[in-house]
Amino acid sequence: MSNSSKVWFITGASRGFGMEIARDALARGDRVVATARRPETIEAAIGIHDNLLPVALDVNNEEQVAAATAAAIGRFGRIDILVNNAGYGLLGAVEESSGVEVERLFATNVFGLLSVTRSVLPHMRRQRSGHLMNISSIGGYASYAGWGVYCATKFAVEALSESLSIELAPLGIHSTVVEPGFFRTDFLDASSLVKTEKEIKEYAATVGEMRVLMAGANHKQPGDPKKLSKAILVLADNPTPPQRLPLGTDTIAKLRGKNAFVEEELAKYEELATSTDHDDVRQ
Repeated sequence: MSNSSKVWFITGASRGFGMEIARDALARGDRVVATARRPETIEAAIGIHDNLLPVALDVNNEEQVAAATAAAIGRFGRIDILVNNAGYGLLGAVEESSGVEVERLFATNVFGLLSVTRSVLPHMRRQRSGHLMNISSIGGYASYAGWGVYCATKFAVEALSESLSIELAPLGIHSTVVEPGFFRTDFLDASSLVKTEKEIKEYAATVGEMRVLMAGANHKQPGDPKKLSKAILVLADNPTPPQRLPLGTDTIAKLRGKNAFVEEELAKYEELATSTDHDDVRQ
């Protein structure tokens, strides 16, 4: 084993992006702590490997988070890359989303990510090195009808990642928020996507159409998860990684479209926006 091989800590590693990244990292000689609610599903998906440590982890359980981090340090002595990948989607209008549905989504997608990050960062600070990779979505940069609450969790991940990037830079630690577009994973399956129990007929032309669109898009998305994994390994090897990494042509198009829309609105309302400063500031 090379002393230069990286140690990865990946949440949600039994399928999808997490599984692909774990496989590729192992294939090149890195060491991987792969977590999932049921660790046996990791070995079933990836196999048994000397450099693989499957660990039980529900990101909503802080005791399990602490135990998983301790197991990683106990086995490999360090954590170089944390991939916060665990999460799921909620499809429905904002008004249709119940308090329980919203709280559960934030508990996993935001509070769980924070719990794992707080647990791993002390070890990265001690090392004076490390790289946080928070898996967001194009929905963390631009929202869509029917995805408002899900996008809200990813907007939160974007904000946290930006602040972490600033706070951790003097400590030799990097933070990157990864923004995949629509990739051909199981994200639109019932195992990863929850639909609101309530459906309001007045939203048929917006959210209803999105439900129909998503039902027909499952496993037909343009993005290739295997290629995303390769891109994540390139990101891991970058000594000066970006704060934000969009992945997929659909993501790039949406990102540029929103940027243009924001600039257009800013130009239209700039006079009103600047009118609110104190007079002594505007002189």
